[in-house]
Amino acid sequence: MAMDAGEIERLIKESLPDAKVLLQDTRGDGDHYAARVVSAAFKGKSRVQQHQMVYQALRGKMGGELHALALETAPPDEAN
Repeated sequence: MAMDAGEIERLIKESLPDAKVLLQDTRGDGDHYAARVVSAAFKGKSRVQQHQMVYQALRGKMGGELHALALETAPPDEAN
C-alpha cells in the first residue's frame, strides 16, 4: 500500500509546523522515500531523537503504508 508524498509532508508539518520538508520518491513506487526535514524543534536533540520525532509524526504508518524512509534531519542553524 503506497503513501502519497503530500500526506507524508502534511503529517510531519502537523507535528512540526515550522518544518521545511523535502521529499523524494526514490523508486517511484510511493513506498520508498528520502526526506530532509529541518525544524527548530530539533535544536539540542540528538539525531536519534530528531528521527524519533519524525516517526512519531507519521503516526505508525512507517512499516505499513510507508515501507522505507531515509531521513536526514537538522535544526535550521545546522542545515546547509
